[in-house]
Amino acid sequence: MGQTMVERIAQSHLMEGPARPLRTGDVVSLRPRHVLTHDNTAAVMKKFLAIGASAVADNDQPVFVLDHDIQNTSDANLDKYRRIEEFAAAHSIRFYPAGTGIGHQIMVSHGFVVPGALVVGSDSHSNMYGALGALGTPVVRTDAAAIWATGEFWWQIPRTVKVLLEGDLPEGVTGKDLIITLCGLYSQGEVLNAAVEFHGSGVAGLSMDERFSVSNMTTEWGALVGWFPVDEVTVAYLRARRETLGQAGAFDRFSEAELEDWATDPPRPSSAARYAGVIELDLSRVTPHVSGPDSVQVMRSIADIEAEKVEIQKAYLVSCVNSRLEDLESAAVVLNGQRVADGVEMYVAAASREVQEAAEASGAWGTLVEAGAHTLPPGCGPCIGLGMGLLEPGEVGISATNRNFKGRMGSRDAQAYLASPAVVAASAVAGYIRAPEATIDGSPPYLFRLNDPDESEVGEVQMEPGFPASHQGRLVFVAQDNLNTDGIYGKDFTYREGMTPEEMAEVVMRNYDPDFASAVEPGDVLVGCYNFGTGSSREQAATALQAAGIATVIAGSFSQTYLRNAFNNGFVCIECPALVDRLKQRFAGESSPTLIPGDLLDIDFARGTVTLGEEGYSFVPLGAVPQALIVAGGIENQIRARLGFDA
Repeated sequence: MGQTMVERIAQSHLMEGPARPLRTGDVVSLRPRHVLTHDNTAAVMKKFLAIGASAVADNDQPVFVLDHDIQNTSDANLDKYRRIEEFAAAHSIRFYPAGTGIGHQIMVSHGFVVPGALVVGSDSHSNMYGALGALGTPVVRTDAAAIWATGEFWWQIPRTVKVLLEGDLPEGVTGKDLIITLCGLYSQGEVLNAAVEFHGSGVAGLSMDERFSVSNMTTEWGALVGWFPVDEVTVAYLRARRETLGQAGAFDRFSEAELEDWATDPPRPSSAARYAGVIELDLSRVTPHVSGPDSVQVMRSIADIEAEKVEIQKAYLVSCVNSRLEDLESAAVVLNGQRVADGVEMYVAAASREVQEAAEASGAWGTLVEAGAHTLPPGCGPCIGLGMGLLEPGEVGISATNRNFKGRMGSRDAQAYLASPAVVAASAVAGYIRAPEATIDGSPPYLFRLNDPDESEVGEVQMEPGFPASHQGRLVFVAQDNLNTDGIYGKDFTYREGMTPEEMAEVVMRNYDPDFASAVEPGDVLVGCYNFGTGSSREQAATALQAAGIATVIAGSFSQTYLRNAFNNGFVCIECPALVDRLKQRFAGESSPTLIPGDLLDIDFARGTVTLGEEGYSFVPLGAVPQALIVAGGIENQIRARLGFDA
């Protein structure tokens, strides 16, 4: 049977799984080449130590990069950074201190990501590694601890959607415009929880920086993987990185022989690979677009929104998606000889110190500063609502970042739009959202073909001893699709170490519904809608609901990262689209963000049914892997048992 790239790469990193070739739906144990953690390394350390592990299984796997809260010079944060550095030194783990750059940029530019490798990160934008022909995908903090302790983690092989890119992007249209277009045009779950493979003649015309941007934002599109084929552009980038890094000292992450192999026989899917669907896009039809406000799925052409002269107060050229040299230089071209408009603050941070130095050498950095941009250290920051320059109540921002969820970049009473660096620069000069030059309206047509599903047999699911047979709880209905992790557990608490379960329960869902925490009771069953838990990889979005006493979350579909966090912490989640559709119909027109009508839900886990009054709804019973995790009380206990410690 032919294999997709995800299936092939997973096969080559397989530690435990079926004897036959891997295929969609298989739950396997894999050994990644590397695992990135950033500021959340401190939380992973706590989990690692709680497991009882005393040594890292393979100290070549972890990579630590401090990048998220680097503007925070409080004693508590600096102490956390010191503890992370000391842990890295004690276990001989590669460590990059604050100010080196954003973790994903370090991973690709320092040779940790290579074609055909499985490279994961405890951050949702690990999809970016697919730009180099790798299988890059996010894991959660508990997974990272498991990899440190055992070298392995569990994963379910996702379905794959092929995206055929033909033609060339018009002059002035960028990879950011391309991914914004894809997110807005195919926003109905076409690639949700899927791996995306990009193919077609149009790939060759995309620069390496553009591929990084596209792969990075496949996360916001809903995908778990954003893979590009390996070609001359890929090999040239890797060869240049080998030469540059080799000048600074010994470089052994990949060899010249491997470069030749990737050039002559690159990793590729089987010609008989089976795809869940195919998207076709004519790049010549793509025009500059913006996402927002408050949603990546809402897309408008620049030509359309420019006519409204939407005023802005903040402009951002920051984050792991669009702060590389090509991005900074494209903004500098627009800003050359111009000034940021009165009443507008523009913030710039390079993806790494190396990128900033290159921009300084090219003159781009100086142009940005002369135009009035405020510079920030190489790292994250405003993108995740940390540090200087956050959106204040009532403000509107235009940003070259990857997310614009309400409240993520500051006040939840502000609005954020996403666009390319050139559009951000032009808007900063004009004082309202606009393009650098006149653009045509419109976007490519919707072209998606859903293939027939794989009819492979699914074996019977056996119930694990100790797994609950049933549960009855009060219905709590949250009637919003794409409820993101920022809404469930806000950025004000995500990086606050030492929050007790009681404190987490008090702030759960505050960014979505401030009255939620006081309304729920222990044993309640939360029913969400579709793509529940989308967004970042913060595990508190699962554990805070657990701390509030929610017994089970039912949704039409989940972000797979959210599911990993839930199961890894022994928290039950099930998918039941029919129940969600019925509740959406029943409560259509209700304005309250959280509805508690007084109904009881009866869940029969053994039979796979949910009963509401006289109506019954079926769901696929949880398989052996999640059942075992829930019975163990989470993966930490499971690994402790594996290492010979008491659970």
